Amino acid sequence: MIAAAERRLVRLLRVPPPPAPPAGGGVQVFRAARNYYRYRLLVWALKQLGALWGLYIGIRGLDFVPELPWRWMLEVAEVVGVASYVALIPVTLLAVGLDYRMRWYIVTDRSLRIREGVFRVHEKTMSFANVQNLGVRQGPLQRLLGLADVEVRTAGGGEKGTGKDSDERKKSLHVGYFEGVDRAEEIKALILERLRRLRDSGLGDPEEAAARRRAAGPQAPSPVAAGAEPVLAAARALLAEARALRAAVAPGDPSG
Repeated sequence: MIAAAERRLVRLLRVPPPPAPPAGGGVQVFRAARNYYRYRLLVWALKQLGALWGLYIGIRGLDFVPELPWRWMLEVAEVVGVASYVALIPVTLLAVGLDYRMRWYIVTDRSLRIREGVFRVHEKTMSFANVQNLGVRQGPLQRLLGLADVEVRTAGGGEKGTGKDSDERKKSLHVGYFEGVDRAEEIKALILERLRRLRDSGLGDPEEAAARRRAAGPQAPSPVAAGAEPVLAAARALLAEARALRAAVAPGDPSG
């Protein structure tokens, strides 16, 4: 019954299907851990208790409102508030489960893609060529549950408005989180390894590649120069043939 209700909610909200992997091979898909669902349930329960306490305070506060002509409006608002609270409990509870399941963290050898959200779907693709910072965040409660968040930042992403609990960070295309995972160090090591391979192949940051070539010394050929050797050899052969032809046509010419 719960699964059927979730399917109806997905259709109602027009949640898109699972995302396709970004460009690249070696696709690996990570999902939020089971304990992350328990963590979100705990947060949901605390919010419900807070809302219930607010309703209780509002109802008790009516006892101190004098009998005025507009008092009936407060009583109607009280009934509407209680009815809305009760009606939204199953909807918000279903949304917690869907938010947990509608999370995809996809890594290839060239980029990563993050999709999250139910009421508001946020999806971003980040190229490893632009990644500048990678870290793991873990709060006390996350440590207790064995959870952590892997933070990925790319060029152009500032600190302002991109904190973990800031709504702005979901809108930013320069910061992404593998949120609520129990394999944070494994994900971090995987991304670092693929960053290393990408930059060693000469497809990463051009300034870093130039610095490595300078450190290797003037005799070490760059990947571009090494790849151009066949072209240079063909050009030298063509030049030699042209000089030989010129010497045959004008043997007395000293420039031949």
